[in-house]
Amino acid sequence: MRSTSAVPLFGGTILAAAGYGATFLFSAYFHAIGGSDIDTGLAFGAAMLGTFVGVPLVGWLSGRLDAAAMAALAGGAIACGFAILGLAHDIASPWPRLAAGLIGLGWGMFYIGAPMALSERVSDAERGAWFTRFGAFQMAGIGGGPVVVGLLSSSAGWSLRAVFAAVAACAALSAVLLFLFKLGEPLPDRRLRSRTWVRSIGRIAKTASIRPIAMVGLGACVFSGLMSFQGSLVEGTGCVPGTYFAVYAVTVVGMRLAFARRLATLPQRPFAVGLLLILSLGVLAMFGVRLHPGFQILSAALAGIGYGLVYPVIQTWAVNETRQQDRHAALTWFVLSYFVGLFGFPVLGGWVLVQFGPSALLTLLLVAALIELGVLLFNTGTKAGAVQLAR
Repeated sequence: MRSTSAVPLFGGTILAAAGYGATFLFSAYFHAIGGSDIDTGLAFGAAMLGTFVGVPLVGWLSGRLDAAAMAALAGGAIACGFAILGLAHDIASPWPRLAAGLIGLGWGMFYIGAPMALSERVSDAERGAWFTRFGAFQMAGIGGGPVVVGLLSSSAGWSLRAVFAAVAACAALSAVLLFLFKLGEPLPDRRLRSRTWVRSIGRIAKTASIRPIAMVGLGACVFSGLMSFQGSLVEGTGCVPGTYFAVYAVTVVGMRLAFARRLATLPQRPFAVGLLLILSLGVLAMFGVRLHPGFQILSAALAGIGYGLVYPVIQTWAVNETRQQDRHAALTWFVLSYFVGLFGFPVLGGWVLVQFGPSALLTLLLVAALIELGVLLFNTGTKAGAVQLAR
């Protein structure tokens, strides 16, 4: 793939991700139109449902449509969702929840469609570096989007309607950029695609790819636990949850950009082991927030290094360790596993937090991180996969 193609791809990525990041305004939006946090929860539920529709939809259509085109459609869905939110001001109408569902649908389609489009246009040797760069721009959008729209709605005095219109315009521009990426990088041989991603799990389970698929779900549990319950974890400590989010996002973006070119040259298995140990230390550091606020920053930085770098590493393994016909299916299962951990863990984590307190929740997160490390170290899979992971 030509380096110049990175401009529309990464430009579309950061704008689409910023649209997803702007969903943090849901609570303020529903309160502004006379709703409550119950309505906010229902909207996020609709977004989650849309996400779980979008991911398999791309998996099923990837044998017929270019994944880059589906990523562009995803940007259009996010744009439509925010445009509807900007126009809907009746809490009793179904439009706000429909809009949230469209945003979730678009994000689910983008989250798998964009890396799938990238993956099929680069070689196995290049994939790790490109995935790492892609992830850096995606995180920049997710982390930077809330900051920008927050400044527009508070400091600049923009109305929520104007903010949502701006987000919709950015998402529409992301769709244009991603479509330009499709035109600039014609799709390679389409015959290598698989249309049966569900049934492919039997073949994938016999390869080393099943391990990164399991690992990403466990890592998502740790990530969602630290992020979703950050407010409760630092309550009464003087720490601000936003500090954790900002330090984490900056660390991830910086580390991914710094390691993108060198990622493929590093000894992958020892590197991943080290990253998961760093992630575990990040969870351990959160136990110290009641002793000193600096532990919150330390935890965010360690988690950003550990989880932020191990994600593109195992994403690359999930694709490279699968035969060509099953690579779209492997990436689909990888993303589904991620979203199961991301959306599913808060249900269990919230119950543990209420029933047993923050220390119990952090212990559970530490166990999940160590199990992820155990999955990596447990030497299963094909001989070829074992050799690849050992390099």
